[in-house]
Amino acid sequence: MAKTPPKTQIKGKPGPAKGPVPKIELSVPSDFIQVLIDKAHEFQAKVEVVEQDPGSNPSDEDMREVLEDFPDDPVHEEMHEMLADLNQDQQADLVTLMWLGRGDFTPADWHVKRREAMALDPRRTPDYLIETPLLADYLEEGLSQLVGG
Repeated sequence: MAKTPPKTQIKGKPGPAKGPVPKIELSVPSDFIQVLIDKAHEFQAKVEVVEQDPGSNPSDEDMREVLEDFPDDPVHEEMHEMLADLNQDQQADLVTLMWLGRGDFTPADWHVKRREAMALDPRRTPDYLIETPLLADYLEEGLSQLVGG
């Protein structure tokens, strides 16, 4: 049985004309979120493949293949595995955090939007998150809004 990671607690800041935001407790550890942000930055830096089968030594090509978006991209696979290993509550927190960072709502509406995220199919959530352009930026912005940064 998997060990339950410690929860990330974020004290809500006052929302616009709605009073204080209830304390939001993420079920995803902050260090996991940071690793996911780093991986998303790495994944989203990928560019179109120039040559499908270069057949040369990567060091001869200045390691350009590392930045090319091949179908069997190990960063994609690692991100998918990380997200698929989360439970539905943790996935919903990440989706809600991404929506918050994207500007879909304010922290005052967190609990309503989280219920919407819980309704998503957890089997599709990893792909939904990975395929979101600017995922890393949205997660960073969402965290920033929650901590009042």
